[in-house]
Amino acid sequence: MAIQWFPGHMHLTRQAIMERVKDIDVVIEVLDARLPGSSANPLLLEMTGHKPRLKILNKQDLADAAQTKAWLDWYNAQSETRAIALDASEPAPTKRLIEQCKLLAPSRGGMAKPMRVLICGVPNVGKSTLINSMSGKTQAKTGNEAGITKIEQRIVLADDFYLWDTPGMLWPRIIVEKSGFNLAASGAVGRNAYDEELVALELLIYLQKNYAAMLDARYRLGLDAAEIAALHDDELLTLIGKKRGAVMSGGRVNLQKAAELVLTDFRDAILGRITLETPAEFEAWLAAGQIKDAERQAKKDAIAAKKRRPPRPPREEGSAAKPAAKPAAKPAVKAAPKPAPKPETKAAPKPAAKSGAKAVVKTASRPTAPRPVKLAAAKPRKSRSR
Repeated sequence: MAIQWFPGHMHLTRQAIMERVKDIDVVIEVLDARLPGSSANPLLLEMTGHKPRLKILNKQDLADAAQTKAWLDWYNAQSETRAIALDASEPAPTKRLIEQCKLLAPSRGGMAKPMRVLICGVPNVGKSTLINSMSGKTQAKTGNEAGITKIEQRIVLADDFYLWDTPGMLWPRIIVEKSGFNLAASGAVGRNAYDEELVALELLIYLQKNYAAMLDARYRLGLDAAEIAALHDDELLTLIGKKRGAVMSGGRVNLQKAAELVLTDFRDAILGRITLETPAEFEAWLAAGQIKDAERQAKKDAIAAKKRRPPRPPREEGSAAKPAAKPAAKPAVKAAPKPAPKPETKAAPKPAAKSGAKAVVKTASRPTAPRPVKLAAAKPRKSRSR
């Protein structure tokens, strides 16, 4: 899965660029010369597609010189685009930059029509260092980590040349998986967004095949290029950890420490001048990423279609619309007869209380029939003799 990093301040940067680009003559995009394809922001191309673009391959002193030339040719072949390579040791970068911008916008210049330029780039690409070098004073904060510049600022490079600096910005979703790893290896991604060990392993896979001699020279592996290329990436990282002393108690190698050593050596060019991608490789990665992203979008659309109600069939032309049939009335449901009320329960008559005894009152739970009273049979009267 590709590494993703798009914090909140980058969303604000996108909004600021969309608002600023309306009045801009030329857009300068600063790229990392070690990954000129992966550090190009596709979101920036969407927002400023109609504007002339100047690509600056910065940190060329850290990149493979032969690959830098190939990338300059690749970018200069694109329409309305020019590309140049710069580094921190450039004595007068401002003059070259102004000349290139005037070639892209020849109608701008002078106090009546000053050149208005927007400079952008991914985080930690060296943009702030370049601006300070061009202006001759510290106007932008710098640091060897992502996200130093936080706000937009205007810088005057000449009386008729205004430069707007924007914070470093990535894009919401990186579809090229290899680009995510390369950006993380260069330091363009925040450290909380990736696993350093995984990034170091991906970096070593590429270095094994293309810069094996530099690995052997730096870490004294004692292996030739073919043997280094044949090693598994885990084995190579473990071997580098042993050679660099990243060993814990018990002889175990601290792979996290070994990964940090490899990434630091690459970022500081201690390994040598390295470029992590060629134009052909990046084009292949991008094509594969676009196919995978299209498949992902198709699955997402299919899931959304299942949740939606099916559409109504289209009506035939010329056919009158039939009124919708009324739903059949539901049969009336007769109410169930109410149960007959229960007879009220009356209390039994209280018996006469005897004198001197307490009267006890009891409530009968049900009516009781009165007991029959036995009457004594009437004695016949004796007739009197007359």
